[in-house]
Amino acid sequence: MLASLSVPVVTAVTAAPGRAPAAPTAQVPPDGPRSAALADTAERAARTAGWLEANWEGWLATGLRIVLIVVIAFVVQTVVRRAISRVIVRMSRRERAAGPTRGLLVNPERRRQRSAAIGSVLRSVASLLILGTAALMVLDQLGIELGPLMASAGIVGVAIGFGARNLVTDVLTGMFMLLEDQYGVGDRIDAGEVTGEVQEIGLRVTTLRADDGEIWYVRNGEIKRVGNLSQGWSTAAVEVEVRASEDTARVVELVTRAGAELSTSPPWDELLWEPLDVLGLESVSMDSQVIKATVKVPAGKGPAVGRVLRLRIKELLDAEGIPQVDPAGITLDKLRGGTAGAEPGQGAARAPAGA
Repeated sequence: MLASLSVPVVTAVTAAPGRAPAAPTAQVPPDGPRSAALADTAERAARTAGWLEANWEGWLATGLRIVLIVVIAFVVQTVVRRAISRVIVRMSRRERAAGPTRGLLVNPERRRQRSAAIGSVLRSVASLLILGTAALMVLDQLGIELGPLMASAGIVGVAIGFGARNLVTDVLTGMFMLLEDQYGVGDRIDAGEVTGEVQEIGLRVTTLRADDGEIWYVRNGEIKRVGNLSQGWSTAAVEVEVRASEDTARVVELVTRAGAELSTSPPWDELLWEPLDVLGLESVSMDSQVIKATVKVPAGKGPAVGRVLRLRIKELLDAEGIPQVDPAGITLDKLRGGTAGAEPGQGAARAPAGA
């Protein structure tokens, strides 16, 4: 029975001469599962450390290249945007220095909006190209295949182009209108369906105010033709109709005198860019003759100058006793029994100047 009892094994340690004997140490059996887990963890850690040691240089190089690409892209974008802004400002100053004879850039608000719109478009396009190129380079550094990505982007672009072709047409037309300076804010234009003064120009819509005050929003893509009534210079035309029996030379002399007097009377002297040009007889009939005269004036000032010129011509003709007529008045005068030599004031032979 005593032999069956387990007695702990005690290892006797012989003490060296002159030293105290060491304390006896008990032998603990090893823990099997725990030791295996620790060994597996150590193996995995060793593999991970080896993998990191083998790849950290490539990762660091890729990260540095990506950071460099991003920094260069933002620097180039900033430089290009500032360069575009300076070019736009310089162009605006040059156009302002060209003077009002250009006829297009006399309106400060027109010049400001055009420059702002062109600068915004150019900056947006430059930013899109630079950042798009940088994004593709970053994806390439990350090991992403660009071929399928570009094919997918092409398919999406085609789908968007077909679905929003009207919008694309409007935007492209607006860009060309701004770049070609076809018209601007403050110009009076004929856009086909509506005629009015340009209030605002956008990449998609042009805003017009008609003569009766209505606001029209015209899509740029719907403008097939446009007539700029404020570009450069215009012509004020006046037609003077008198009886066929009147002295043509005398009438021409009076019309020329009216133009000369108007060209020396402020503020109209600044609006008449050239002397009045009497073209001569525009038409002749048995009862009347029409004498036409024109003068070059700033764009948009033709109606105002024409009204004042007709008034001056009428005053001189009235002072000389030469009545103005029109076909309807002559016909009515005949129906009432009038003659070609009727005195001024009889019947309805006279008509307002330039009628």
